[in-house]
Amino acid sequence: MGREARRLFEGEAAALAATTISDEELEEMEAIITEMVDENARKQKGEIADRRFHVAIARATRNTAITAVIENLWDMRHKSPLCIYMLERARRVGVQPRIGEHRRILAALRKHDPKGARKAMRDHLERVIEGLLAATETDAIEGARSKAVKKRHEYTRRLAV
Repeated sequence: MGREARRLFEGEAAALAATTISDEELEEMEAIITEMVDENARKQKGEIADRRFHVAIARATRNTAITAVIENLWDMRHKSPLCIYMLERARRVGVQPRIGEHRRILAALRKHDPKGARKAMRDHLERVIEGLLAATETDAIEGARSKAVKKRHEYTRRLAV
């Protein structure tokens, strides 16, 4: 549910930010993307730079209520057992913040293109949801396969007696 809310609110925040964002804020976001690249390279958990990027967009709207909602949605990730489970599973199979998608959002913001920023953000969050679901599914399939192999070996040992 949080991901659906993020897609809705963050898409609109990106559209609004495109109309108000300053050159300084754009440069800050570029620096945050560089931090994201570094975090990915170190396989750092927690998506610290990713959160900072999304909150920076919210702040660029100049609307404290929008910023508070988006910060709260990000914080909810760490309180939801299902979300924590999915993020851990996704990390285990190598899912990381998507740099190219963040660059597309930033490009639309640089053009001061509300429709483009909204679409880039919604597309990004849709891919995040799909990636988490796929990673969780892959991990579950591997777990089931591992259990089946163990049972097969156990059965084979018993037949050899």
